[in-house]
Amino acid sequence: QAQLVESGGGSVQAGGSLRLSCAASAYISERHCMGWFRHVPGKSREGVAALDTYGRTNYAASVKGRFTISQDDTKNTLDLQMNNLSPEDTAMYYCATKAYRCNSPSLSQDEYSAWGQGTQVSVSS
Repeated sequence: QAQLVESGGGSVQAGGSLRLSCAASAYISERHCMGWFRHVPGKSREGVAALDTYGRTNYAASVKGRFTISQDDTKNTLDLQMNNLSPEDTAMYYCATKAYRCNSPSLSQDEYSAWGQGTQVSVSS
Protein backbone atom coordinates (compact mmCIF):
# COMPACT_ATOMS: atom_id res chain seq x y z
CA GLN A 1 0.00 0.00 0.00
CA ALA A 2 1.38 3.38 -0.98
CA GLN A 3 2.27 5.83 1.77
CA LEU A 4 0.64 9.04 2.84
CA VAL A 5 2.94 11.52 4.57
CA GLU A 6 1.64 14.70 6.14
CA SER A 7 3.63 17.85 6.82
CA GLY A 8 3.06 21.48 7.69
CA GLY A 9 1.67 21.24 11.19
CA GLY A 10 2.87 23.50 13.97
CA SER A 11 1.88 26.03 16.60
CA VAL A 12 0.16 29.30 15.78
CA GLN A 13 -1.84 31.94 17.56
CA ALA A 14 -5.57 32.33 17.08
CA GLY A 15 -6.33 34.06 13.82
CA GLY A 16 -3.24 32.67 12.14
CA SER A 17 -2.88 30.33 9.18
CA LEU A 18 -1.22 27.05 8.38
CA ARG A 19 -0.97 24.97 5.23
CA LEU A 20 -0.86 21.21 5.54
CA SER A 21 0.41 18.98 2.76
CA CYS A 22 0.09 15.27 2.21
CA ALA A 23 2.51 13.53 -0.12
CA ALA A 24 0.43 10.87 -1.85
CA SER A 25 1.66 10.50 -5.40
CA ALA A 26 0.17 7.06 -6.04
CA TYR A 27 -3.30 8.27 -5.18
CA ILE A 28 -3.16 11.84 -6.45
CA SER A 29 -2.03 10.80 -9.91
CA GLU A 30 -4.96 8.37 -10.15
CA ARG A 31 -7.47 10.97 -8.93
CA HIS A 32 -8.48 8.83 -5.98
CA CYS A 33 -10.81 10.39 -3.47
CA MET A 34 -8.97 12.06 -0.63
CA GLY A 35 -9.76 13.70 2.67
CA TRP A 36 -8.44 15.41 5.76
CA PHE A 37 -9.51 14.35 9.22
CA ARG A 38 -8.61 15.46 12.72
CA HIS A 39 -8.57 13.88 16.12
CA VAL A 40 -8.52 15.27 19.62
CA PRO A 41 -7.81 12.78 22.43
CA GLY A 42 -11.05 11.78 24.10
CA LYS A 43 -13.14 12.68 21.08
CA SER A 44 -14.11 10.89 17.88
CA ARG A 45 -12.09 11.50 14.75
CA GLU A 46 -13.77 14.20 12.67
CA GLY A 47 -13.90 14.61 8.91
CA VAL A 48 -12.67 18.09 8.02
CA ALA A 49 -12.55 18.29 4.24
CA ALA A 50 -12.85 15.92 1.30
CA LEU A 51 -12.15 16.01 -2.43
CA ASP A 52 -13.57 13.65 -5.02
CA THR A 53 -12.26 12.57 -8.42
CA TYR A 54 -14.03 15.42 -10.22
CA GLY A 55 -12.79 18.18 -7.95
CA ARG A 56 -15.90 18.50 -5.84
CA THR A 57 -15.30 19.37 -2.21
CA ASN A 58 -17.07 18.90 1.08
CA TYR A 59 -16.32 20.60 4.39
CA ALA A 60 -17.33 20.19 7.99
CA ALA A 61 -19.58 23.02 9.11
CA SER A 62 -17.01 24.07 11.71
CA VAL A 63 -14.35 24.84 9.08
CA LYS A 64 -16.40 25.95 6.08
CA GLY A 65 -15.22 29.30 4.82
CA ARG A 66 -11.90 29.02 6.67
CA PHE A 67 -10.32 25.84 5.28
CA THR A 68 -9.66 24.96 1.64
CA ILE A 69 -8.75 21.50 0.36
CA SER A 70 -6.90 21.26 -2.92
CA GLN A 71 -4.71 18.99 -5.00
CA ASP A 72 -1.35 20.00 -6.45
CA ASP A 73 -0.78 17.92 -9.54
CA THR A 74 2.79 19.11 -10.01
CA LYS A 75 3.82 18.06 -6.53
CA ASN A 76 1.33 15.19 -6.18
CA THR A 77 0.15 16.49 -2.85
CA LEU A 78 -3.17 17.00 -1.15
CA ASP A 79 -3.17 20.34 0.64
CA LEU A 80 -5.28 21.92 3.34
CA GLN A 81 -5.08 25.69 3.69
CA MET A 82 -6.31 26.68 7.12
CA ASN A 83 -7.08 30.33 7.81
CA ASN A 84 -8.43 32.18 10.83
CA LEU A 85 -7.50 29.32 13.11
CA SER A 86 -9.01 29.04 16.56
CA PRO A 87 -8.02 26.99 19.63
CA GLU A 88 -10.89 24.63 18.73
CA ASP A 89 -8.91 23.62 15.64
CA THR A 90 -6.15 22.15 17.80
CA ALA A 91 -5.85 18.47 16.86
CA MET A 92 -3.81 15.84 15.11
CA TYR A 93 -4.59 16.14 11.41
CA TYR A 94 -4.59 13.10 9.15
CA CYS A 95 -4.62 12.69 5.40
CA ALA A 96 -6.59 9.73 4.07
CA THR A 97 -7.64 8.15 0.81
CA LYS A 98 -10.43 5.87 -0.30
CA ALA A 99 -7.84 4.34 -2.67
CA TYR A 100 -10.30 4.49 -5.56
CA ARG A 101 -11.93 7.07 -7.82
CA CYS A 102 -15.32 8.28 -6.69
CA ASN A 103 -17.93 10.98 -7.17
CA SER A 104 -18.65 11.58 -3.51
CA PRO A 105 -16.42 13.79 -1.34
CA SER A 106 -17.46 12.03 1.84
CA LEU A 107 -16.41 12.99 5.36
CA SER A 108 -17.18 9.52 6.69
CA GLN A 109 -13.94 7.97 7.90
CA ASP A 110 -15.28 4.45 7.34
CA GLU A 111 -14.98 4.99 3.59
CA TYR A 112 -11.24 5.65 3.78
CA SER A 113 -8.81 2.77 3.72
CA ALA A 114 -5.34 4.30 3.91
CA TRP A 115 -4.13 6.89 6.41
CA GLY A 116 -1.06 8.93 7.12
CA GLN A 117 0.66 9.20 10.49
CA GLY A 118 -0.69 12.66 11.19
CA THR A 119 0.67 16.13 11.84
CA GLN A 120 -0.07 18.13 14.97
CA VAL A 121 -1.73 21.53 14.81
CA SER A 122 -1.83 23.62 17.99
CA VAL A 123 -3.60 26.96 18.17
CA SER A 124 -3.19 29.19 21.21
CA SER A 125 -5.54 31.96 22.27
